[in-house]
Amino acid sequence: MHHNGPVTEPRAVHTWLTDMDGVLVREEDPIPGAKEFIGALREQGVPFLVLTNNSIFTPRDLRSRLLRSSGIDVPEESIWTSALATAQFLDDQRPGGSAYVVGETGLTAAVHDIGYVMTDQDPDYVVLGETRTYSFEAITRAIRLINAGALFIATNPDPSGPSAQGMLPATGSVAALISTATGRQPYFIGKPNPLMMRSALNRIDAHSETTVMIGDRMDTDIISGLEAGMRTVLVATGATERHQVQDFPYRPTKVVDSIADVVPYVARMCLPEDT
Repeated sequence: MHHNGPVTEPRAVHTWLTDMDGVLVREEDPIPGAKEFIGALREQGVPFLVLTNNSIFTPRDLRSRLLRSSGIDVPEESIWTSALATAQFLDDQRPGGSAYVVGETGLTAAVHDIGYVMTDQDPDYVVLGETRTYSFEAITRAIRLINAGALFIATNPDPSGPSAQGMLPATGSVAALISTATGRQPYFIGKPNPLMMRSALNRIDAHSETTVMIGDRMDTDIISGLEAGMRTVLVATGATERHQVQDFPYRPTKVVDSIADVVPYVARMCLPEDT
């Protein structure tokens, strides 16, 4: 028994989900401990997924980029993007449908692979993802199609994203532009929607009770993991600093300095709770 709280019993962990940016890498630089964390998961044969709201790249692209720039070897099948989650949502909602897609290869390939027809002629959905080449023409077309009755879906609500040159507008900002013009709000699939977490759990046949979500943002990673019924770990190497945790009305299960502090728990297959 702790002097100031209840007994903290280690609880079994069978599977892990982790965010990418701010947890494993910063920009394209590896965060100390990331390579060891992924290595420990693979060595132990523990099922896991690396999650990202980035819909630009396919899992194959992301695997190559991680390996080349950071030396972190994540199998292609262990990467789950907001583009894949969005495609799965569309397939569940309206199999064999059609969509006007504004985005890069990661999103167009995912939508194509579920058997959707991509068209600008009376589509069922307008699907907005992240791209570095938003065009006025494409945005105008999306607005007109939504006004004509197409349903509005977006991969994630992130308003901006980092780059070597500074912040860039991301999906959430462009979605706001389209919403202002149409009066229609999109349904966002990616974090903080717990739907993305649920789809990731289903992807690896995992159960929320025995899965831990690791993230660097309280307002996306931690809240979506919490709402999906998982335990959560906040690493202080990204967007949310330790002292900011107290500003939120919810708490992660554990707060650590970096992903390096999580490595020992992989071998033990448990996660004691903070008190």
